[in-house]
Amino acid sequence: MTRSSQNDSPLGYATNGAIAVLTLDDPACRNALSVAMMTALRRRLDEIAGDDTLRVVIIRATGPGFCAGHDLKEIQAHRNDADRGRGFFTGLFDQCTALMAQLRALPQPVIASVQGTAVAAGCQLVATADLAIASSAARFGVNGIDAGFFCSTPGVALTRNIGRKAAMELLLTGRLMEAEEAKAAGLVNRVVAAGELETATQELAATIAAKSGPVVAFGKKVFQDQIERPLSEAYETASPAMTQNLLMDDCDEGIAAFVEKRAPDWHKD
Repeated sequence: MTRSSQNDSPLGYATNGAIAVLTLDDPACRNALSVAMMTALRRRLDEIAGDDTLRVVIIRATGPGFCAGHDLKEIQAHRNDADRGRGFFTGLFDQCTALMAQLRALPQPVIASVQGTAVAAGCQLVATADLAIASSAARFGVNGIDAGFFCSTPGVALTRNIGRKAAMELLLTGRLMEAEEAKAAGLVNRVVAAGELETATQELAATIAAKSGPVVAFGKKVFQDQIERPLSEAYETASPAMTQNLLMDDCDEGIAAFVEKRAPDWHKD
């Protein structure tokens, strides 16, 4: 695995062939989405988006917690600003919203590999990822309500993963879902034993990375474009995309390989 990270950064970065691995690495703060953490994530995602040798992105974390959401100490430090923190708070949530939009628009699929507790904006991060694998020790919630803080923006992503009433219960009570409940609700794809998380995540990433990169990127965009549209508009988006996909070189190669009973030779660009 090739490593590339700065010692003073809260974000680790490595590549394993066509797989990019981003590691939230500020365990003392439970890997909170501080300004520094989000800045590092956005900068690295910009680089990954422009690198067509990378096919999949994994987001993982160090320490007992996956991500505790926003850094409440950082938030409280701005209470004494002349505007009572309004400017900082606005910038913070604008940055977080831009980060989530960036993950959604990223050409490469994103897999959240969740080893511990993911709450508030940390749960939002998992909900925004295209796929998620959780350790059996992981827990999920939007518990800002316990600190007088309704998780409005995490609720946007959460309600697009699980049912409305289930999401509202979590938002209003602050209770945490165990990993199996999160799987049943649709927040994560699968749950594995803690010792199997890294292997399971890498296997899933490798399976996706072996597919055509251009087709996977194209498919992710079409999926995101149609998912929030009414049914008729969704088909109006997806139907011409099928024709566009058939005209791609890798689709020609893939179908030919299937007919000829051989492995496809995907294009490199």
